[in-house]
Amino acid sequence: MNTGRRTLLTGALAAVGLAAAELPFAALAHAAEGPQPLAPIRQIRAGELDVGYYEAGPADGKPVLLLHGWPYDIHSFAEVAPLLAAQGYRVIVPHLRGHGSTRFVSDATFRNGQQAAVALDIIALMDALKIDQAILAGYDWGARTANIIAALWPRRCKAMVSVNGYLINNRERNRLPLSPQVEHGWWYQFYFATERGKAGYQANRREFARLIWQANSPQWRFDQATFERSAASFDNPDYVTIVIHNYRWRLSVEQGNPKYDALERQLAAGPVIGVPTITLDGDSDGVAPATDGQGYAARFAGKRAHRVIKGVGHNLPQEAPQAFARAVIDVDAY
Repeated sequence: MNTGRRTLLTGALAAVGLAAAELPFAALAHAAEGPQPLAPIRQIRAGELDVGYYEAGPADGKPVLLLHGWPYDIHSFAEVAPLLAAQGYRVIVPHLRGHGSTRFVSDATFRNGQQAAVALDIIALMDALKIDQAILAGYDWGARTANIIAALWPRRCKAMVSVNGYLINNRERNRLPLSPQVEHGWWYQFYFATERGKAGYQANRREFARLIWQANSPQWRFDQATFERSAASFDNPDYVTIVIHNYRWRLSVEQGNPKYDALERQLAAGPVIGVPTITLDGDSDGVAPATDGQGYAARFAGKRAHRVIKGVGHNLPQEAPQAFARAVIDVDAY
């Protein structure tokens, strides 16, 4: 083992109050060797999907679901998962629909990327795994999914960590123009609204992801191996269709499934979240600038803390795994 690297990791763990001695030796070895895929990946039938997911920690541990965003995958939690497993949590990291080894059970199922569908996937996964309640933690699509479950099914969510705060979509509000600077940060939504954008994304999904990674996290110096570890998830046959539908649905360019209309009306009303929550921002986020969290404070009725992590961009759990793991542990104690 690279003892210098191990010393650095030990110091980082100590900085957030995690006992380095409790971290499995395999995780330490992987840290020394460089990026390693989360393995093995398990599969389980859950609702419309055959979900691929990684699991770590004791089977009787307190469940934590770690939910990734776009254009990323489960490897955003490659360092967070072992930190939490070492503390006795049962950690579940699923590939969202259209990513990695997650597949639709039926070829006839509408490839729907709207927010209600993605959230119900996680409820179905919890049911399949016989998890009644879990801590939910995520960023980007994953944070929105956690927000929705915490708002509409609070019994299923013990506590939540949400990067960038309250992210539930209201499509009518999304019709309103924003400042040019903010619109510029969301340029890809407008690109995806065109057939040229769909074709371009199909042809250049890896190049596109790399561009977004760099723009969203300007201080993150990821290497080729780290990128390729996640990019393999973009080869899913439904990946482009799900991504394009997600962003077109947000802008009302395409419609969702009518069976979710009632849920979407509830979500459009901006339901208040009552579960204990820690919201996080990276102060170098290229698409969602850090705030003091007060702009959405009224959307949280339970105990909440807001933290800004220095030098970190949009992919916060991968860029600052110790800070993210610390937030999960702390919100569990609320």
